Amino acid sequence: MRLDVSIVAVLVLGCLFAGIDVRGTAAPAQKPQPVENQTAPSVDVELVIAVDVSYSMDPDELAVQREGYAQAIVSREFLQALRGGPNAKISLTYFEWSAFSDQKIIITWRLIDGPEAADAVANEIMKTPVRRGSRTSISGAVLFAIPLFDEDPYRGLRRVIDISGDGPNNSGPPITPVRDEALQKGIVINGLPIMVKEPSYSTIDIDNLDWYYEDCVIGGPGSFVVPIKDREKFKEAIRAKLLLEVAGLTPKHWVVPVAEKEPRISCTIGEKIWQDRWGR
Repeated sequence: MRLDVSIVAVLVLGCLFAGIDVRGTAAPAQKPQPVENQTAPSVDVELVIAVDVSYSMDPDELAVQREGYAQAIVSREFLQALRGGPNAKISLTYFEWSAFSDQKIIITWRLIDGPEAADAVANEIMKTPVRRGSRTSISGAVLFAIPLFDEDPYRGLRRVIDISGDGPNNSGPPITPVRDEALQKGIVINGLPIMVKEPSYSTIDIDNLDWYYEDCVIGGPGSFVVPIKDREKFKEAIRAKLLLEVAGLTPKHWVVPVAEKEPRISCTIGEKIWQDRWGR
């Protein structure tokens, strides 16, 4: 993907000087599937934003998270990255999730091709009442996201699921086979692990959630995580992540591809904690 050098410099330096930690994984063997409907409008990326609204997220975090996405979509940097793509437009859908059967679409597939469309999406995100749900099913969110691409009237050069969350999977099927199903379909998964609070047994949080996301959740060519460890940088991290996804940039900080090593944290740790605590 071609992108003006000055814009690339702004994006990369912005992430570095903001103290945002971006970690990526080298591209595995899976390749995006060819576009089936060649007559459909072309976009640079089909982006599914999947946002955690489980009870482990406090109301303030939920509000900041939503504001972060809304502000990122209308930011000058985002619109610059949008204009730098070969098609200068993306398609986007936004949903909230918690338990395996709890997903709610906030923004149906929408074309973003400039400030007016970005403003409309941001306003719609902000006017929707904030809600919360029980448990954490990353696998349920990914399974819900996969068929959404078939409903998109646009076809992109890339298909990406952008998933945020503050804990490991503890509801629904294990995350790794679900992740692998998405990768086989040519879908990239990026992660935004939220780590602004000390891990708590009562909310089934874990230490090193960023490692869990790196080793168990993300995958696909150029996939990456942007850990949020400072509440004050919550919105900056969301913006940095969206910029990388829209611009198609590859992070410079690499982790060992998950296929080449054992996960540093068990990919079923969330299910085990839930079983130990509740016996089911």
